[in-house]
Amino acid sequence: MASFQVQAVLKQLGADIQTARKRRMLSVQDFCERIGVSDKTLHKLERGDGGVRIETFAMALLALGELDRLKEMLDPAHDDLGHSLDRARLPKRISRKSGPRPPALRSDEINDDGVGF
Repeated sequence: MASFQVQAVLKQLGADIQTARKRRMLSVQDFCERIGVSDKTLHKLERGDGGVRIETFAMALLALGELDRLKEMLDPAHDDLGHSLDRARLPKRISRKSGPRPPALRSDEINDDGVGF
């Protein structure tokens, strides 16, 4: 059984899909044909039923012209928590291992801020 938070989000998502469908003046029958489901399945989707396949959800977004929003939902480039966790795992110090040393920077390779490039 889904948590209360998940149920609330699914219910809101379903209501948002229904609102978007109506704004686009798509009847239930037309929308069902576009996404390849029965009116019963569409009703479940718009009600926020957690048993609806994610493919059905994706097809609804495609029919509404909003599929890119699903694609971008968990884009690693915009994962602030993931970036924070990565930074937290960076070592405090990096010890020199045996092996070749990088070449020393010449003075003309260091900018005014002391950064080598």
